[in-house]
Amino acid sequence: MDNSNQPLENNAQSNPNKASWPLVAFIILAVIAIGVAWQFTGSNPEPVVEKPIPTPVVEPEPVKEIEIPEPIIDVPEVEIIEEVIEPVENPLPSLDESDDWLKIKLPEITWRKELLTLIVDEDMIRRFVVFTDNFSQGSVVYEHSPFVLPKVKFTPETDSVSFQSSGQEQVKQNVWQWNESSSERFSLYVDLLRSMDSESLVQWYVEVKPLIDDAYKELGYEDDFTDTLQDAITRVLDMELPKSSMALIQPSVMYKFANPKLEALPDTDKLLLRLGKDNLLIIKSVLLEIHEKLAQQENGVH
Repeated sequence: MDNSNQPLENNAQSNPNKASWPLVAFIILAVIAIGVAWQFTGSNPEPVVEKPIPTPVVEPEPVKEIEIPEPIIDVPEVEIIEEVIEPVENPLPSLDESDDWLKIKLPEITWRKELLTLIVDEDMIRRFVVFTDNFSQGSVVYEHSPFVLPKVKFTPETDSVSFQSSGQEQVKQNVWQWNESSSERFSLYVDLLRSMDSESLVQWYVEVKPLIDDAYKELGYEDDFTDTLQDAITRVLDMELPKSSMALIQPSVMYKFANPKLEALPDTDKLLLRLGKDNLLIIKSVLLEIHEKLAQQENGVH
């Protein structure tokens, strides 16, 4: 039996580090040789350069405006009363100075301006008030008439002769028949009235009313003049034309109605009879509209 190798095995088993060292040295030499070979053949790998990782750009979010609510202050409500001052256009003059103002105002309410010459242009408001006041009571005051008197005189037609007893004597007396053509002398006055719109007349009356009230108070009245005006208009509207003849007599300078009933009528009614049938009907129509609109004004209806 060959025991030449036994001590070596024993040595290897006794010192394991000595047995593995040659193997380690061989491996180290092999690695060095390979590195030198790569060095001289140019096949050495490029060095790996670590690229920097870009930092992501984060855009800032827009700053939101924060609405700060206004503080609520509890203020007690205060009622503000604004005084509305309406401008006064063309204020009324005094009663004594009203004629010049009326001369400018009157042409605005008629398209027949040439007929304004029929109106007496002195103390116009006082004339209107005095004449209307007397007319409402059945009297006619010609000296206070707001119109000039007709220039054409009344001319009746002779119709017959009558005899009246005066004591023991028979008195001869002429009888005249009413001449309708004589009523034409009032036609221009009627045309002036027709040329004025009833609504415009009432508006004009309301505008001038303060001056009319002043003139009415001068007569000693305390009531409303509109009531007096309505009474005067009603007197015209209630006037009925007689069916009998309107024969006239002239016992003196003035003519009188031959019929005692007609002669006993108030002066206002006898004046209306002298206007003639056609003129009276037109006047009634115009005054009826004025009467109704005045009543609406009084009742606050527009």
